[in-house]
Amino acid sequence: MDLAALNAVAEAMVTPGKGILAADESTGTIKKRFDAIGVENTEENRRDYRECLFRSEQTMREHISGVILFEETLYQDAKDGTPLVDIIKAAGSIPGIKVDKGATKMAGFPGETATKGLDGLSKRLRAHYERGARFAKWRGVIDIADGIPTWGAIKTNAHALARYARICQQEQIVPIVEPEVLMDGSHDIARCDEVTRQVLQTVFAELYEQRVALEGIILKPNMVISGKGSVRQATVQEVAERTIAALKATVPSSVPGIAYLSGGQTDEQATAHLDAMNRIGGFPWKMTFSYGRALQAAPQRAWGGKAENAVACQSAFHHRARMNGLASLGQWEKKLEKKAA
Repeated sequence: MDLAALNAVAEAMVTPGKGILAADESTGTIKKRFDAIGVENTEENRRDYRECLFRSEQTMREHISGVILFEETLYQDAKDGTPLVDIIKAAGSIPGIKVDKGATKMAGFPGETATKGLDGLSKRLRAHYERGARFAKWRGVIDIADGIPTWGAIKTNAHALARYARICQQEQIVPIVEPEVLMDGSHDIARCDEVTRQVLQTVFAELYEQRVALEGIILKPNMVISGKGSVRQATVQEVAERTIAALKATVPSSVPGIAYLSGGQTDEQATAHLDAMNRIGGFPWKMTFSYGRALQAAPQRAWGGKAENAVACQSAFHHRARMNGLASLGQWEKKLEKKAA
């Protein structure tokens, strides 16, 4: 393992003013997105949409440090035959790959899941590296409801994340470690805070046990936020303060950066929360975004499955990426949302 090289990639992924585009939706997930805009979920349409984003050269170069890809996309060619991964690299972004095989029901633990995908991971990573991927992503899912999460589910998901991370580093790929405490449910922000701290403490204990070099990872956590069904929705400032406090208490300073997931927040909420955290400051890591829906909802609506809408799609993508780039510097202003860049 070349830790200096891994650290260089990790640092580049959290370059100030830039963040990560999560374009790794599974075929089933992107179908839901396409259904919402009346677009058929075909391989050609998936390629055309993602190619439209990746060919937004100014946006990619100025605001996107890396792109998480679904396996199909990593090995896909653009309409003109150029590998999509080469378009990403040409724009100065780093290609990455989602390698987990999804969350599955956890036997003996009703309502909880464990993420699968460790079998054959080393071999798959070697092929992905050859294709151009330099980082990977694995998501562990933790739900909050009556009686859950249990210690067994937290421990199982943390262990899988740590094993994945160690295997990635062995294959010279930077692991994005993503333990997501879901914002579904009616829990308040205090309960999210409690669970997030427990999950992160457990994840880092497992990372140490599995001999993962923290200088060569990126953490992709949830923000500490009220559940969608909570009667009291926390303010932007409370989310920012609680999130920073929880991470300061659990995340070692040797981690190069934190790239938050949006987790079902609206576009503007995700941007505002990230901006508020960076305005507070005082933390040892770079803080940026690794957004999927919060970066792509507007471009998808603008595109609508029509080639003639490519410019509108790219304009919407540029605006959202620029807003989040500013938020990663603590320089976003609400008034900027009124005018698309």
